[in-house]
Amino acid sequence: MELGINTFGDAGLDPVTGKTTTHPERLQQLVEEIATADRVGLDIFSIGEHHRNDYAVSSPDVVLAAGAAMSKNIRLSSGVTVLSSDDPVRVYERFATLDGISNGRAEIMAGRGSFIESFPLFGYDLNDYNTLFDEKLDLLLQLQKGGKINWEGTHRPPLKDAEIFPKTVQDEIPIWIASGGTPQSAQRAAVLGLPLVLAIIGGSPYQFKRTADFYRQVGKDAGHDESKLKVATNSHGFIWDSDGEARDLFFPAISGSMTKIGRERGWGTYTREAFDAMADPSGALYVGSPETVARKIVDLYEHMGVERFTLQTPVGVMSHDKVLKTIELFGEKVAPLVHEGVEKIKAERQK
Repeated sequence: MELGINTFGDAGLDPVTGKTTTHPERLQQLVEEIATADRVGLDIFSIGEHHRNDYAVSSPDVVLAAGAAMSKNIRLSSGVTVLSSDDPVRVYERFATLDGISNGRAEIMAGRGSFIESFPLFGYDLNDYNTLFDEKLDLLLQLQKGGKINWEGTHRPPLKDAEIFPKTVQDEIPIWIASGGTPQSAQRAAVLGLPLVLAIIGGSPYQFKRTADFYRQVGKDAGHDESKLKVATNSHGFIWDSDGEARDLFFPAISGSMTKIGRERGWGTYTREAFDAMADPSGALYVGSPETVARKIVDLYEHMGVERFTLQTPVGVMSHDKVLKTIELFGEKVAPLVHEGVEKIKAERQK
């Protein structure tokens, strides 16, 4: 089971210290976080794309390339690339460049995005929300195969015998489809035989088992190799020495972030009561001591059979030293416990 970090590069006012983390500061911190995750043996580091003041990263591939120079083994992915408002050729070129710099560690996580600010920014009509993604994903998958490209759509000029550079280290850059859990997104990924990432940020992770099972069955029915029908999940979280400390340290940051987003979307205030409920064993938050977080990840594997889990941290603004310690605990304490637990489950199933 692969384990890693996902981040949006949250920037702004730290509700605990009162210090403001600027965009340049946060970008520099992210490079150190990638290096730390690599040093402690985590498998994947992914960075989300946004175009708003509370997140520092509009170009994940640039930050990942800086991190590539400071790391050796960890895989580097967007989390997500908002493909609908980008050009697939440019996306592929940028990640092919990252693949070369990292010596074959690049991945693309493609999604429609949970925010819509990029659509007016780059001149796209939200009425084309679905068709933009479908068409651009089709082109991106053709680019992934390499060779000369002949393609025609409705949202960009056609390509005739086009060849894309630079060439990559990997035969194909892995492309994952990110989903909030809708059957339509799972079906799209399954029919195409692409690995699926489920963003689980509310409710219970076990509620997504039906989506994962549906995805695997549709992919199997479509004739795809079951070993390629991988499921990953991404959830908010924070790791510290004890459960109580982890909750107390993480709540101010996530509360500020989720309350702000909630106001934009008509949700209620993010309360401590709701936070504590989601941090409990069946909730979507992976917050607590290394033992607590590891146990929840092993339970997730047992119920859903996921091949990859990423911890989104921080959510909101936290001091950099706390983020680094969480990453270190994840790699040094949580990961060994998770791998041990997963192996036990596999052994039991083989009896």
